[in-house]
Amino acid sequence: MMLAQKKIQAVYMRGGTSKGVFFHKDWLPADPALRDRVLLRVMGSPDPYGQQIDGMGGATSSTSKVVLVSPSARTGCDVDYLFGQVAIDKAMIDWSGNCGNLTAAVGPFAIAQGLVAGVPRDGIAMVRIWQANIDAKIIAHVPMRDGAVAEEGDFELDGVTFPAAEIKIEFLDPSGEGDEGGAGGMFPSGSPVDVLEVPGVGPVELTMINAGNPAIFVDAATLGLAGNELQRDINGNQELLQKVETIRAHAAVRMGLAKSPEEASQLRPHTPKLAFVAKPTGYVASNGKHVDAATLDINARIFSMGKLHHAMTGTGAIAIAVAAAIPGTIVHRLMTEQANGKVRFGHPSGSLAVGAEAEQRDGAWVVTKAVMSRSARRLMEGAVLVSSTVFSA
Repeated sequence: MMLAQKKIQAVYMRGGTSKGVFFHKDWLPADPALRDRVLLRVMGSPDPYGQQIDGMGGATSSTSKVVLVSPSARTGCDVDYLFGQVAIDKAMIDWSGNCGNLTAAVGPFAIAQGLVAGVPRDGIAMVRIWQANIDAKIIAHVPMRDGAVAEEGDFELDGVTFPAAEIKIEFLDPSGEGDEGGAGGMFPSGSPVDVLEVPGVGPVELTMINAGNPAIFVDAATLGLAGNELQRDINGNQELLQKVETIRAHAAVRMGLAKSPEEASQLRPHTPKLAFVAKPTGYVASNGKHVDAATLDINARIFSMGKLHHAMTGTGAIAIAVAAAIPGTIVHRLMTEQANGKVRFGHPSGSLAVGAEAEQRDGAWVVTKAVMSRSARRLMEGAVLVSSTVFSA
């Protein structure tokens, strides 16, 4: 007997340099286990071929993502936003952290679904978002035109081919308590720089920080790199990728995010992310455009789900801005000039400017806000089709 597929309402959206399938929380099963089975099938995971051909996923960490949005019961927030990083070759969704890029699409999605009150017909709508993965408040400033979200515009974002309308995003208290599974505070170790003894690697100097998401920064030279590499220079080097994952997994334990390196690798591949930074050097970006070192404060590259990211994660950008503002971090050390609240860094697809407001309180550095601009737009609206066998499993 041929079983009918089931339809589930969904919106496919680009946010920043990522894409994902967006759902109102009520469109999905309430049971978390069934919900995750449905989402895995929607994306086409697990796929031993690594292509997600039988699903909506794009076979990269930037395109294998799901977002759940619902009305918020929290005072001062309009919606709750839950992000899931869907593994490509495993039956796993990592709910441990945020996606800063897709954050840009949460406001437009929420407005379109009627979840935000008092939206102006023209001008800027302020959407107050509670990021449920990391327990943090985010403000999205979404442009409106004729009563609808303005998606067309002239804002250009390196890593995205076509221009669109600019969405400004404020991460409030980005170095707060972090997620429930981690150690609170900006620096889990209590120091802006540490030396971690990593088996099989040796001593590694790094900065471990909670900012947007938990993040790890190392000097590019620590990995034998220059800091101006592209994906093709990194992602075929399995020895280097394993070294990076070993460092990341041991740092996750030191940050209080996992009980063992094995747990960090198997159950928490999404966060913390590891990035390497270097003093600015010029290079040709992945689209062929020359990036002039004179226009940059620092070079930065970040790994996502075991591979070098094609641009920069949104939360990685926030972490760079925060770390650049704090003396003693590896990022601050390698900056060409003092951050002064704004940093422009080079990444594989070009460059990006981010900002952070930092101040000292009782001898400790506190970052009150980090800001970046992104764009977003709907790619498809309708329903995803899921095999009915998923519901009867």
